Amino acid sequence: MQIRVLLFGVLKDIVGKPVEVVDLREGALVDDLLAQYGKRFPHFQTILPALAVSVNQEYSHKDRVLSSGDEVGILPPVSGGATGRDLLRGEVRIVKEPIDTPAVLGRLKRPQDGAAVVFEGIVRDNTRGRRTLYLDYEAYEPMALKQMHGLAQQACQRFGVAGISIFHRLGRLEIGETSVLIVVVSAHRAQAFDACRWIIDTLKKTVPIWKKEYFADGTAWADGEPFPEEIQGPAGTRQKQQASK
Repeated sequence: MQIRVLLFGVLKDIVGKPVEVVDLREGALVDDLLAQYGKRFPHFQTILPALAVSVNQEYSHKDRVLSSGDEVGILPPVSGGATGRDLLRGEVRIVKEPIDTPAVLGRLKRPQDGAAVVFEGIVRDNTRGRRTLYLDYEAYEPMALKQMHGLAQQACQRFGVAGISIFHRLGRLEIGETSVLIVVVSAHRAQAFDACRWIIDTLKKTVPIWKKEYFADGTAWADGEPFPEEIQGPAGTRQKQQASK
């Protein structure tokens, strides 16, 4: 059977392409696919514990049985548009153009809101002592958008806020530009602050978006935070998944 494999970030560089069609035996597992990549590209073995895997845009563990035509994303730790489906109020978008923060905030606020918290991730001019020229963001876009919708909906339910907008930019970003925007409105400030912090912290760990840093003296894919245990597909086990519930 044939499986469509999507590769992102540093994995795309290792394999030399972003998409492959791979032949596997009937009944093969995600683990069999990863083993095949490990044989072809030894560096996969060293970074395997840090990877996650998606099957048809859902995070998956290594013991999942694959079917012909499945789309498998092999995902390195994430770097920290279409109009989204309706939340209580708000927008969720992945965009290529500059993000207009005042416009997003203006569309979200209502007279009944007592607080609006805005977080902007900004491209800075240095990383660990190296002068940064610009950044380039890429994403597994359908899955990233789906995950961002999920974060907004979870935050609305968890913190009881009135509305949320999340924007993430892709492509080349210059110094000082906004890469990610989160706006939360609520009747009270405490819930808005808590929801905004939870969204950005979770987004940086779970949404499949990566950034490549271009320095005056070279380039590098940004190191990501480890995936949460419940979505560590290649290194995870069924026992871990059950324990996390």
